[in-house]
Amino acid sequence: MRAIRQHRFGGPDELVLEEVPDLVPETGQVRITVRAAGVHLLDTMLREGGSGPFGVSELPMTPGREAAGTIDLVADDVDRTWIGRHVVVHLGAASGGYASQVVAPVGTVIPLSDGLDAAAAVAMVGTGRTALGILEEADLRADDVVLVTAAAGGLGTLLVQAAAAAGCTVVGAAGGEAKLDLARSMGASIVADYLEPDWSATVRTALGVRQVTVTLDGVGGTVGRTAFELIGPGGRMVLFGYTAGAPMPLETADLFARGVAVSAAIGPRLFARPGGIQRLAELAVERLEAGAWTPVVARFPLAEAAGAHRALSDRRTTGKVVLVP
Repeated sequence: MRAIRQHRFGGPDELVLEEVPDLVPETGQVRITVRAAGVHLLDTMLREGGSGPFGVSELPMTPGREAAGTIDLVADDVDRTWIGRHVVVHLGAASGGYASQVVAPVGTVIPLSDGLDAAAAVAMVGTGRTALGILEEADLRADDVVLVTAAAGGLGTLLVQAAAAAGCTVVGAAGGEAKLDLARSMGASIVADYLEPDWSATVRTALGVRQVTVTLDGVGGTVGRTAFELIGPGGRMVLFGYTAGAPMPLETADLFARGVAVSAAIGPRLFARPGGIQRLAELAVERLEAGAWTPVVARFPLAEAAGAHRALSDRRTTGKVVLVP
């Protein structure tokens, strides 16, 4: 089998395609021939030696925690009718997704309809489940004005679609005209380029007498702070990351001044929710199967994993980044 291997922490060039022995499923496991593997911004941090939700990665490693494909081998104690099934899986604390094969416990795989796009399914099992957690926290209503930052990203495009489907007025903030066009196509009726210093004025002018009631922010930093300032009195803000590299600066006095409620929909809050995070992944896949969500996918060949990391870090991608073995 082929796999991306990393022997040292460092830049994208540490990701090297190698031939390694085929995997053999152990008790309770299935082996999946991978058709698509998800790439997450967290992967770039782990590649550099950062500590993610499961701690610092052990080297050497094969990165990646999201994969979709076809089961081709099962352990002796697993029902053989699983062989040939199309599935998607989140590997959790295990890594190994950037490869032509992965193994996973049979209880964690999610069956897919024949013909369903594997790359789209990969977008659901990780990014989609997070989007559902954010939406549960946001509790959107049809009369909300919802501001989504990074509206052209993997999460952002799903959140824009969901808010528009709920009847909300959606404001999509992103960097550059191409990404603004994508946000519009997803359902944003107002867009603003947050690379421009006066982007908040663009939003206020477009809204007129209305104000933002909900902000969904995964950018943080100065963009997140500007998004917070756009929220009207009594509004709410859901945080789910800070891709800008630093959290949004915020004092408790800021919350008291305008009565804005701020909550976080990642980390322990997401993983400790009733029903568990696996159920969120299953629900996200159900949305895909029903045609309720159309994930935007940027595909890279497995051999170009380093290029995928560079493009993601440089904010040159839209939607979910996926490797295709």
